[in-house]
Amino acid sequence: MSSLLVQQHSTAAPATPIRLLSARRLIVKIGSVLIADAETGEIRGPWLQTLIEDVVRFFARGQQVIIVTSGAVAVGSSHFNHLDRSLRVDEKQTAAAIGKVRLMRAYEQSLKRHRFGGGKILLTREDTDNQHRCLNAGLTLQQLLKVGAVSIINENDNVRLAGFSDWGR
Repeated sequence: MSSLLVQQHSTAAPATPIRLLSARRLIVKIGSVLIADAETGEIRGPWLQTLIEDVVRFFARGQQVIIVTSGAVAVGSSHFNHLDRSLRVDEKQTAAAIGKVRLMRAYEQSLKRHRFGGGKILLTREDTDNQHRCLNAGLTLQQLLKVGAVSIINENDNVRLAGFSDWGR
């Protein structure tokens, strides 16, 4: 099966139209800077709607789409905007928990406008390192694709930030 990773951030070179058309599965990486306004932490709704319109076109061509999204901490951090310092780890975890809900609601609403559904998969490095957990995540992803749901994958910041996972940061 042919898959193509499309990175959605300002420094990525755009994928060629031929590669996009010929790929059976597209993996789209969304960085925090695209999904969340840097000053307000608000989700960039018009940008997200444009992304989902592209996703719908990919599905109409018979392509599968997996979205790997960042942004939960950025979106949830607006609850701490009164602080004149960097967030502590526990505050980042809280921001991630709040932001995940807001992100998924925004994705769900955008997908619903086009009669699509989505499924959320939260992962840590341990999920990919452990054979059993990796298999379970893969089976869930395959089922989401099989039923035509847009898979939305995010790093589980609530446990990663607690030191349970080391992603090289």
